[in-house]
Amino acid sequence: MKPLVRNAALSSYVELSQSLGVDPRALMKRVGLDPVGLAVQDRWISGVAVTELLELSASASRCEDFGLLLAERRRFSNLGPISLVLREEPDVRSALALLVRHERMYNELLRSRLTEANGIATVKLGLELGEVREARQAVELAMGTFVGFLRVFLGARWQPVSVCFTHGAPTEPAAHRRYFGPVVEFDREFNGIVLYTTELDTPNKMADPLLRGYARQYFESLAVTADATELDRVRELIEVLLPTGRCSIEQVAGSLGVDRRTVHRHLTASGETFSSLVNATRTQLAEQLVANPRRSLTEISGLLGFSAPSAFSRWFRDRFGTSAREWRACRAAEAPVPN
Repeated sequence: MKPLVRNAALSSYVELSQSLGVDPRALMKRVGLDPVGLAVQDRWISGVAVTELLELSASASRCEDFGLLLAERRRFSNLGPISLVLREEPDVRSALALLVRHERMYNELLRSRLTEANGIATVKLGLELGEVREARQAVELAMGTFVGFLRVFLGARWQPVSVCFTHGAPTEPAAHRRYFGPVVEFDREFNGIVLYTTELDTPNKMADPLLRGYARQYFESLAVTADATELDRVRELIEVLLPTGRCSIEQVAGSLGVDRRTVHRHLTASGETFSSLVNATRTQLAEQLVANPRRSLTEISGLLGFSAPSAFSRWFRDRFGTSAREWRACRAAEAPVPN
């Protein structure tokens, strides 16, 4: 499978695009991404598709610094569950090392490395797309996000010793200088951030020593399951795509950046088929949705990806042995009466 990134990689993408006069939904559909799914930050989507989307958006908006503008809108919480642990680390070095070491928990494209020598620390960043393609905007988004992360600990006015990009300078580098400071350099041999090692010793003012143990314990339990299997990825995409009415193996394969035969092969190895996963996902969601009396059965039919309520009714009776209305009434009768 090709590398994936969390939906959070596109946090504020819709708002930024619209502010620049670009139709974000049209561009997302062009690269095979579903705009509806963006609401769920922890869903995983194709990293290659996100990279292509950023390049298309920069071109459509005629904004060379599109990725950087997106980075400016980043929040600490966009890192996901790992942010809860990072905020309890005792100093910048510990937090940064943890972020680098567990990068695959929030972005499978990213490859970062922290080195220290002669009083200078360097964070080198790279993207592993699995293919050759333009990735200027994705690189600038990653670099801007890392600098923003460091400023959470070192202060909003902190500036690195230098910020290096392997690509050439934009026509107008004002936004880069405003964000990174006058130290930004282009056409360098690596993408990375250079700072003083003494800055890594800066204590983390957010940290609570009493909470660190709990945060680490939580993180360790999370890290065990961080590497989602291909089956998990397909199941999550089915759940996202069902309400759109376009939940097909072709759509799932496109989101994962592979062809349908690859998806079939991975499912077969797990003893599953695409149809069995769709049915299992629908069954789980149906139990939750039908039990909620505030949702109409017609609405639920759409959320589960059925073309008509009658198709949902037939499926539900085959699956549960009774009608959805009768099943809901039975669940309501079994519910405990509040005191």
